[in-house]
Amino acid sequence: MPVTTSPIDPTALPRPPRLPAGFVWGASTAAYQIEGAADADGKGPSIWDTFVRRPGAVRDGHTGDVACDHYHRFDEDVALMRRLGLDAYRFSVSWSRVLPTGGGKVEPRGLDFYDRLVDALLGAGIEPTPTLFHWDLPQALEDEGGWLNRETAHRFAEYAAVTAERLGDRVKRWITLNEPFVHMSFGYAFGVHAPGRALMLDALPVAHHQLLGHGLATAALRAAVPDGQVLIANNCSPVRLRPDARSEEDAAAASAYDALHNRLFNDPVLLGSYPDLSAYGMSDPSWGGVVRDGDLDAIAAPLDGLGLNYYNPTWVTAPADPAAGLPFDLTEPQETYRRTSFDWPVVPDGLTELLTGLKDRYGDALPPVWITESGCSQPAGPDDRERIDYLAGHIAAVADAVTRGVDVRGYFTWSLLDNFEWAEGFHQRFGLVEVDFATRRRTPRASFAWYRDLIASQRP
Repeated sequence: MPVTTSPIDPTALPRPPRLPAGFVWGASTAAYQIEGAADADGKGPSIWDTFVRRPGAVRDGHTGDVACDHYHRFDEDVALMRRLGLDAYRFSVSWSRVLPTGGGKVEPRGLDFYDRLVDALLGAGIEPTPTLFHWDLPQALEDEGGWLNRETAHRFAEYAAVTAERLGDRVKRWITLNEPFVHMSFGYAFGVHAPGRALMLDALPVAHHQLLGHGLATAALRAAVPDGQVLIANNCSPVRLRPDARSEEDAAAASAYDALHNRLFNDPVLLGSYPDLSAYGMSDPSWGGVVRDGDLDAIAAPLDGLGLNYYNPTWVTAPADPAAGLPFDLTEPQETYRRTSFDWPVVPDGLTELLTGLKDRYGDALPPVWITESGCSQPAGPDDRERIDYLAGHIAAVADAVTRGVDVRGYFTWSLLDNFEWAEGFHQRFGLVEVDFATRRRTPRASFAWYRDLIASQRP
C-alpha cells in the first residue's frame, strides 16, 4: 500500500540530531486498543470489555470489540513495521487471553496468537518488546477486588511466568507494567477509565499492589528468561509552577504532586523506599498494613532499564480549598503552547527536563532509559505536518539529554496505528498509520514516511 501523496516538501521537514550507534527505533501499541477479537479463542473478559458497556463511560459508546482487528491482521501490520524499518515493536499481551480468569487454567490459543506475532516480528528483523499489563485486568480478578486485592500481585507473577515460559526463548526484553500511576488515578481514584471506581485517596493501595506485582513478575521473568531484560514503563511528568505562583504553599503543592505522580512509582523500584506522602495523610510507612515486610525488597529488584512515557509537563498551584482533599490544584500554563487534538500542550523541552532531572535525582541508581511512549493526537487525514514537528522536537529533546549524560537507549513512538483511545473511543488519532474504523483499511500518513526516512538516516 502506498504512502498517501502529501503536499509536504520533504526538503523542508525537520531532521533531529543523530543519536548514538545502536540506538533502538520503535513504535508502540496496546492489546485492547488494537487487537479486537474480544471473545475469540477462549479469551476471558477484561475490565475494559466490561467498562465500555457502562452507559456514558466511553465517548459515543465506542468499544474495542473489533478496534483495528490486529488479532486477524497482524501480518499486514508487521509488513508496515518492516517498511518503517523498525528495530523493535512494543506491544502488550492481553492477560485474559492467556489466563481467562486471571490465574489457573491457561488458554493455549491465546498464547498461540502471541507465538505467531513474535515469529512474524523476528522474521521481519524486528525485536518483540511485550508489555505484560497495559490496563486490561481480567474481569474475574476485578470481581475479587482488582489491584486493591494483594492477591492480584501474585496472580500477575503467575501470568508473567506462563507467558515467559512460552515466549522467552525468543523474547528477551520485557516490560512489566504500563503507567501504573495512570491506571491507579484514572481507573481507581477518578473512575474515568476501567474499572471505573472513584475512590480518590483510598485508591493508593493500588499503587503498592501494582508495584508488588512488578517485583514478583520481575523474579518470575528472571527465572524463565535468565538472559532477558526487565523494565517498567512509568508515565512521568515534570512539575512546573506558573510564573505568578511562587509562594511556599505553591512550592509545597508542586512537591506533593511530584511525590504522587513521579516519585511514588520511581522511588520504590530505584531506591527501595516510598517518598514522603504525609501531604496525603500517609505518615504510617506501612500504609496501615498494606506495605508488608519484604515487599520493598521485591519491588526494588534490579532493573535493566526504566521505560518513560512522556506527553507534557503538569502545572500546579497551592489548593484554593485545602480542605477539599488534595494538596494541590492543577492549573494551565501562562505560556502559549501549540496544542494537540487532545488539548495537551506540546512541550519538547519538558522531555529533556524530565530525563536530566531523573539523572540528577537518582544518580547511579538510574538504569538505562527507554522512551517507551511519545506521540500526539492530530486530526484524521494523511497530511500530518504537526505530528512530524512533534516527533522531531521530542527526538531532538532526547538527543539533547544524551549530550548531557543521560543514557537513553531507544525511542518508541505512540503509536503505530490509530486505535481505540480509551474513554475517547476512536476520536483521538495517534497513528503513523491512519485506520478507517469502518473498513479497517490502513493508510500510512506523511509522518510514516518521515519516521521511516529518519530511521534510515540514523543508521551507519
